[in-house]
Amino acid sequence: MRLNGALWSEDTQVMVSCLQRLGISIDVLDDPNELGNRSLVIEGRSGIVPSGGTEDSPLELFVGNAGTAARFLMAFLCLGSGCYRLHGVDRMHERPQSGLIKALRQLGYRIETNTDRLPVTIFGAGPRDRFCHVDISESSQFASALLLSAGVGGWTVEFEGKTLAESPYVNMTLELVRVMNAAKGVFQIEPDASSGSYFWAANGLGLDQGTIQDRKSSNLDLSVMVDNWPETGWQIDASFPQFLSTKTPVSRESDLGDSIMTSIVLATMGNEARLFRDLGRLRVQECERVFALRTELTKCGIQVVETGDDLLVHPGSLTPATIETYEDHRVAMCFAVLGLKSRGIRLKDPSCVKKTFPTFFQKLAAKPPFGLGATIRDALSNERLSGEGLFAS
Repeated sequence: MRLNGALWSEDTQVMVSCLQRLGISIDVLDDPNELGNRSLVIEGRSGIVPSGGTEDSPLELFVGNAGTAARFLMAFLCLGSGCYRLHGVDRMHERPQSGLIKALRQLGYRIETNTDRLPVTIFGAGPRDRFCHVDISESSQFASALLLSAGVGGWTVEFEGKTLAESPYVNMTLELVRVMNAAKGVFQIEPDASSGSYFWAANGLGLDQGTIQDRKSSNLDLSVMVDNWPETGWQIDASFPQFLSTKTPVSRESDLGDSIMTSIVLATMGNEARLFRDLGRLRVQECERVFALRTELTKCGIQVVETGDDLLVHPGSLTPATIETYEDHRVAMCFAVLGLKSRGIRLKDPSCVKKTFPTFFQKLAAKPPFGLGATIRDALSNERLSGEGLFAS
């Protein structure tokens, strides 16, 4: 199977590396149309998962801070034989896994862990025609992990905590399974809407003609459009442009996925306070994102009120601030958007964007129509950065 348009980010590289370590052949080819993408040619194995090690010497697989890789592999490896050990960075060992582990144990698989989190040791036992139910209130990835392997595993999966109608990422998984089963050797991956939100966001900043470099000479109007925007309806964040100007409360559960973080920082530019609801899921991702957003926006002079899992963001004038990114790619990219409006925004560890979007700053700086034409400088030397100097590695 050839996958075209695969984003070549840290998360993708982690998954490819783990599969290659298992012994699955994956050829990584350059994409002539997009520097940050690759084509992946993956060896089909007819549902046979390569064997692991022994209980005394399990096959070690390092997943970094890639939650998708950790969860999808956990279910996948149950279909193998032998022993596998999944582990990652410290933050990955804090992220929830108990719902998935419980479901896999219901299916009859042996999963050993001291905390119901990573690191975990998995004892592969092959397909098992059994039933499980999974609570997806902490993460829809638990359900997605099971569904991706259910066809080969013979598993029947039911959900707790939400219905399918309330779980857009689970619905996307079901659609992808359906389409992939019908694909004939080649599959085109659609662009990531969550990452596209940062460029749509330029429309909500109230930028003047001089804010984005070369705006006048580009012969473009002030509206920014993102090319090849997904139209399948699979990604909940594809609706992000509809929330650029809305004044109603926005929910992480029903309105937007990760792009709600982009919407939260944009609320600082509005005319009235804006409420963001149901943000509990953000607390258990790459960092405690509710805390990170409230803390860093407060540094910028913005009033943010946290009540339970809701944030009320008041508009205000931005003050210069040095932003802690918490090793979280989305925190870095959200505050980079604010940097288009305020010259005083400095990011610590901007290279953390490599997790999902290593060419982010290159695209931010590229001249229209290929980017926003932003000027990006080294916060210490004030040297203007360009080209390879903006690539996150």
